[in-house]
Amino acid sequence: MRCEETHDLLSAYLDQELDVVRHTDMAQHLDTCPQCAHAYTAQQAVQSALRTGSLYITAPVHLEKRVRSAVRRARKADTRAEEWSWRWLSEWWSWQWLSVGAGLAVVVLLAWQHLPVLTGPGAEETFLQEVVSSHVRSLMANHVTDVASSDQHTVKPWFEGKLPFAPPVPDMAAQGFPLVGGRLDYLGNRPVAALVYHRQQHFINLFLWPAPPDGDHGVTRHTRHGYHLISGTTADMTYWAVSNLNMRELQEFVSLVQQPALPSRAPH
Repeated sequence: MRCEETHDLLSAYLDQELDVVRHTDMAQHLDTCPQCAHAYTAQQAVQSALRTGSLYITAPVHLEKRVRSAVRRARKADTRAEEWSWRWLSEWWSWQWLSVGAGLAVVVLLAWQHLPVLTGPGAEETFLQEVVSSHVRSLMANHVTDVASSDQHTVKPWFEGKLPFAPPVPDMAAQGFPLVGGRLDYLGNRPVAALVYHRQQHFINLFLWPAPPDGDHGVTRHTRHGYHLISGTTADMTYWAVSNLNMRELQEFVSLVQQPALPSRAPH
């Protein structure tokens, strides 16, 4: 995160309005940049001063009545203006319907061109942010796993009765991706299994839930806020893998997930 972006987001950071990923990026930048940390401390001081009782002014008792009265008058005026506008438009339409039709076509075209801006991020982008946030939140809250074990025969039974499906728990320690454990998570308005693997100093969250019967078996790759994401479906599971591990090694991990079966260790 650059200093310019940090300054723009300081107020939102102070008010706890940032998402998990940006909040983490801000905290890391403030720990390493004395200039931005000083600006943050100054804004904290201003915020504290504004919250002191000496700066508050008690409004007069009659102020609420005056405000409500003004709002009612404005609402009545707006209603009269709206009624007059509709009456005028109705009369004008009867004579100028061709011109109005052309004008509406232009309005619709302009609205369509600007629709992505007006509607904000789409469902796919929102879900990507949700996956990254779940990954980061598990690391920030020191809640990486609900069941901590490198044994798939311990982790897999733990999910029984907690999810409406039985997630596969592949053992990939021999390939350099040892199992850390598992936990319950929630993505896209559904409960999912989160399997946690390790690669050197990097954690990998593997989210799993049942794949739809007509699901797309293609693999997609994304990068958001420095985290790599790979998604796809196996024969019966939809998976999302997310980590700050480099894309090449994360792809190696996913290729193991896609295999029908992996050699497993004998139960302890």
